[in-house]
Amino acid sequence: MTLYKHILLAADFFEHGQQVAEKAKRLAEQNQAQLSLVHVVDNLPITDPAYGPMIPFDVDLTQELIEATKKRLAELGEKLGVPAERQWLEMGSPKLEIVRVAVENRVDLIVVGSHGRHGLALLLGSTANGVLHHAKCDVLAVRLADD
Repeated sequence: MTLYKHILLAADFFEHGQQVAEKAKRLAEQNQAQLSLVHVVDNLPITDPAYGPMIPFDVDLTQELIEATKKRLAELGEKLGVPAERQWLEMGSPKLEIVRVAVENRVDLIVVGSHGRHGLALLLGSTANGVLHHAKCDVLAVRLADD
């Protein structure tokens, strides 16, 4: 009996992201589940109405970031055996976009990395905490070592 049928890896490309990806892949294999990937690019504030332009040159950094991220997502997808049609690159609030993608694609487990921060970092919130509190399905927060 399989516990999960569709697992969504909320991928980030930080140092410990591979640890989370490997755990998601193993869970998918153990459950004979479909594995999908999502990465959310947080909106970049290029201007601030109170201060004017924050970046004084005409470069579309958001588009460059998206193109670089697409490439990294495709590389991760290839490494994990996830086809392009189950790789999503979204823009916006990571916690909200991850949950939206999970609902729209009938995901029953979201796998996300968590640093397990305390104090001020906990009060400010984290993606893992936000996903956990908004998700309609199970969430596995893979504990990452803090440096």
